[in-house]
Amino acid sequence: MGRKLADTFAYPPRALRADRAAAYLDMGTSTFLELVAQGRLPKPKKLRGLTFWDRLALDQFVDHYEGEPEDTRSEFEKAMGVEQ
Repeated sequence: MGRKLADTFAYPPRALRADRAAAYLDMGTSTFLELVAQGRLPKPKKLRGLTFWDRLALDQFVDHYEGEPEDTRSEFEKAMGVEQ
């Protein structure tokens, strides 16, 4: 009796807790939460104290993400803290 009904379905869950949302994006949980806090990743939703991320919102983020600009500074400039 210990199994949840959802455990036997073949499709991924729509609502993901932080650790699973991070794994879905192939990153660590702390990095994921840091990027959320910075506003760079979608904010979570809450329901009765449960915090989760919508898998489709994460998909939409990746679909539209253009990447970060390439850092063209030399290694010396980076070491010296020269801004781009």
